[in-house]
Amino acid sequence: MHDRELYRQILGIQAPWEVSKVQVDLPATGVTVHIRHSGEGLACPECGASCPGYDTRERKWRHLDTCQYKTWLVAQVPRVRCPEHGVHQVPVPWAESNSRLTALFEALVIDWLKIGTISEVAEQLGLSWSAVSGVQERAVARGLARRDQAFPNSIGIDETAFKRRHQYVTVISSGDRVLHVADDRKRATLDAWYAAQPTEALAGLRTVAMDMWGPFIDSTLAHVPGADYKIAFDKFHVAQHLGDAVDKVRRSEHKALLAAEGGSLLTKSRYLWLQHPDNMTDKSWGRLKELKSANLKTARAWAIKTHAMCLWGYKVRGWARKAWMSWYSWAIRSRLEPVKKVARMIKRHLEGILTAVVTGATNARAEGFNTMIQKIKRDARGFRNKERFKAAIYFHLGGLDLYPEAVQK
Repeated sequence: MHDRELYRQILGIQAPWEVSKVQVDLPATGVTVHIRHSGEGLACPECGASCPGYDTRERKWRHLDTCQYKTWLVAQVPRVRCPEHGVHQVPVPWAESNSRLTALFEALVIDWLKIGTISEVAEQLGLSWSAVSGVQERAVARGLARRDQAFPNSIGIDETAFKRRHQYVTVISSGDRVLHVADDRKRATLDAWYAAQPTEALAGLRTVAMDMWGPFIDSTLAHVPGADYKIAFDKFHVAQHLGDAVDKVRRSEHKALLAAEGGSLLTKSRYLWLQHPDNMTDKSWGRLKELKSANLKTARAWAIKTHAMCLWGYKVRGWARKAWMSWYSWAIRSRLEPVKKVARMIKRHLEGILTAVVTGATNARAEGFNTMIQKIKRDARGFRNKERFKAAIYFHLGGLDLYPEAVQK
């Protein structure tokens, strides 16, 4: 088969384009495939109107290797003059209009980016860092433009660190995808996102899972109809606050026992009190029983925390409220200030906790995204540019269709 016909079929070149020449320069340049336009059927890319040719510009694209040799496509691309839209370059079928890589090569880069960092992929494929970063940015832009606009009935809102010194981004997610990444964790940030959503879509939300961060709560109350009974504070965050309270009681009691008796039963017991009972070994259970029988304040704090974790099985809001208020009475009478402080916080946010209890809403998936985002940041050795950080989140976690139009995946 003639080399021009071979590459025509490999590249899927069709009229009015044709392969005019194939240059082979091994091992230096590699393979260069020259493509030309017949000049027929020229049209404005903006409106599709038939237009006369204006001039041609030579363009060059990196393509998939031919065996082990780099392959380039070179074409004299026509420009047309449209009476309405002026001079424009006609699109080529093998590449995106703003890329110097063919669509097939971009697809290869995207596949590599799913398992490697920009620097690693650039080194592997012999590209510049900016070229690979550009592929990622274009992939994300395509994916966001193609995204299904159907609004979910449940969302999760969480913040994740971008850099040290309290620099954050807000991540809004639903199910198995990140919906939106905003620049910080201020109320105005979430207000702007809510304001961009259809009112009927926000009214259709069943739950909005989040932690107890005031700006998120205030924004959701202001924009989501019926938010008082839709905001959900899940079990993980309540357990975290109660675990911190138990640890504060333990530290205070441990210090007091050392000062009074020169020794403490609580020595090296920190993780025992924080451990989930289902994960305890027989040895841990044995020591815990010993400590519980010693009439320690820490044991009382642990019992209060553990009982709270048993209140998440209710299906009826009224019964759940009664159980939590009974727990609150016990906690507030405990004379353990860290526990009382958390109990007051739980009472202030009780409706959101009850929503989580009766609906089963959880922010666990959002927390999972947070973990994956931090891994993306570690693998990349951090991000200096917040926009690239956001693009990486969308690329890996946005559930987007990333590939160029000409590539079927």
